[in-house]
Amino acid sequence: MSLRGWALATVMAFALAVSVPSFAAELPAAIKKILSDLKLDESILNGLDQELTIPDAWVAGAKKEGTFRITGSWDPSQFSAMTIPFIARYPYIKPAYSRGSFNDRALRPIIAYHEGRYIADIVSGIGGAMPRYVEANALDDIRQLPNSKNVIDGMKAADGKWIGIRIRYWCMSYNTDKVSKADLPATWEDLLTGDKWRNGHLALGNLPQLWVLPLWGKYGDAWAKKYLQTMFNDVRPQIRKEGSNSLLSLVMAGEFNGAIPSADYRLSGYAKKGAPVGWHCPAPVPSAISEMAILKGNPNINASHIFANWLLSKEGQIAQFHADNATPIHKDLQTKAFLSFPEELAGKELAFRDPELEDENDKMLAIWNPLWGQAR
Repeated sequence: MSLRGWALATVMAFALAVSVPSFAAELPAAIKKILSDLKLDESILNGLDQELTIPDAWVAGAKKEGTFRITGSWDPSQFSAMTIPFIARYPYIKPAYSRGSFNDRALRPIIAYHEGRYIADIVSGIGGAMPRYVEANALDDIRQLPNSKNVIDGMKAADGKWIGIRIRYWCMSYNTDKVSKADLPATWEDLLTGDKWRNGHLALGNLPQLWVLPLWGKYGDAWAKKYLQTMFNDVRPQIRKEGSNSLLSLVMAGEFNGAIPSADYRLSGYAKKGAPVGWHCPAPVPSAISEMAILKGNPNINASHIFANWLLSKEGQIAQFHADNATPIHKDLQTKAFLSFPEELAGKELAFRDPELEDENDKMLAIWNPLWGQAR
């Protein structure tokens, strides 16, 4: 399936010389507990032995390396939780995780690479920094990972430079004590006319790349310019400097009726605990992938290969979902069981943030930034 084909759909490798699997067939207790927590049958992991069969050379090399360094946007507690099965399966590898802002997780590693240093072996959440890595020829070919085949075309680079590790949906949160489902906009255009959202009752974070850019890609720059002008001039939202997580907290506190952007994976835990918050997606649904790449020639290359391959396996994807509600990217796990709000996604067209759209980000910001600055 092509990238464009996937984006228009509704929600729903190199050959390796390998040895016998480097693990026992029995599932680690950690993944058994995760399956139990999620009420999933062990049969969902059918084929896992084949997915985790890796070259002997990787194992031997990783035992000497003993670690790998990875940057990302997972909370530290989430990363620790999701890697419990990995450490149980590969006890000779101790991950070293660093959570950071875009600058810290994506830009600093490539700056260090240009200086002949490695401060990360695996980088995730690269986003707009990807052209810098590609231009520097800094990335390992990820097609050598057996499980790269589990990710459909379009959610991985054709030349093997990067691969998706999870799917994100960026829509809106709302306070369920203040807003009924009848008030929710069916489309993004409907958001411009609803009384519940006007005159400061809707909050906007300064993160247009998460929701405006996918809509830009679907409808074009003329549509986006007109839409944003109407949003800022007629709807008159609250302009907030907080990040998406803090905006979510303010929605639950009743500071405003709703906020954009909000991710399903962040909100679902609060909703399940009874907080007065809901998540809603006007159509089409802004969506994107989080990318992962391995730095070429890093000092922990074998451990990097083993972890990246594990994360792309059914076990790794389910462990990640259990830790942070991230929708799996594995082609066999595209089911309702792995959606936090399936009713908000079912039957809706997607507006996908194609990695190629990053080239349009500056044009989008040229429209967004003046409107944002005038509204503050």
